[in-house]
Amino acid sequence: MIIDKAREVLKIEADSILKLIENIDSSFEELVNAICSSTGRVVISGIGKSGLIGKKIVATLISTGTNSMFLHPVEALHGDLGMVNKNDIFIAISNSGETSELNQLLPVIKDIGCKLAGFTGKIDSTMAQFCDIVIDTGVDKEACPFNMAPTSSTTAQLAMGDALAVVLITKKKFKKTDFMKSHPGGILGQRLSFRVGEIMFKASKAPCVLAGSTMSLAIEQMDKFSLGAVIVLDREEKLKGIITDGDIRHFIAKDKDSLNTRTVDAFMSEDPYSLSADSFLYEALNLMEKYQITVLPIVDKSNRLDGLLHLHDILGKGSFQFNGAVNDKSKF
Repeated sequence: MIIDKAREVLKIEADSILKLIENIDSSFEELVNAICSSTGRVVISGIGKSGLIGKKIVATLISTGTNSMFLHPVEALHGDLGMVNKNDIFIAISNSGETSELNQLLPVIKDIGCKLAGFTGKIDSTMAQFCDIVIDTGVDKEACPFNMAPTSSTTAQLAMGDALAVVLITKKKFKKTDFMKSHPGGILGQRLSFRVGEIMFKASKAPCVLAGSTMSLAIEQMDKFSLGAVIVLDREEKLKGIITDGDIRHFIAKDKDSLNTRTVDAFMSEDPYSLSADSFLYEALNLMEKYQITVLPIVDKSNRLDGLLHLHDILGKGSFQFNGAVNDKSKF
């Protein structure tokens, strides 16, 4: 009975989120555009369970590049209203749309000149009438057996807030590397604050061949190290080029018969992008994102190969790796 009931609750809440898909319309798009064009902050307000959801949405917006703050309706009426200005976008959250403390505040917010938006389950409610933009977060029923405790409704509010935050990430072109500024202690932030030399594969552990080598040797090296690329060096061990799995696939598609008769010089990309070992990982990630590459040669001041950096090691796929050796204690 316990397991069945828990599954029933999850299904009710999942169905409530799926129902929101139908509610995404031009009002949602209007809210996103208003936030992007605003020179102020996103101010979110609610009370009780909706207030807790509002605080979580604010936290998500802040961490993903949208300046936001939470304003408690009662505190706002007792002095905190001074933090709001006409350039802000104000989002009120109330499932019923009849929360008295919030509805008492909204006319004052409107007088300030803010654009008003509301997350509500009742689009004909008092709160909705005050709002310039209404986002329907209504659910058919709460997961609570009495249909009283906020469960499905708060889940729907939270999901809509996540949808707003993620769309804003895309609209504002917020990048992974921007997390370093707002997440210096977070998982990705900790990784990006390291130097390239701390996690790269050392040259001795990187797949390399000399210019003029056969493609069979290059493929053997790629297969041995499984990093998706092989570095081509000149006789002085200076970086000359790089060959990736993609380069080989493209060449085979055009001329597979000559694969075993050509040297690496015919396949490699000359003068590939590279960095030094003392560069920050966020610099490497920016470069990889900009040029859509997953493997980056690391060179010294003389352009001699120092190591190799793979995108997966930046983003933390599996154990964090230092100099090509797995260190289970360094998992984040």
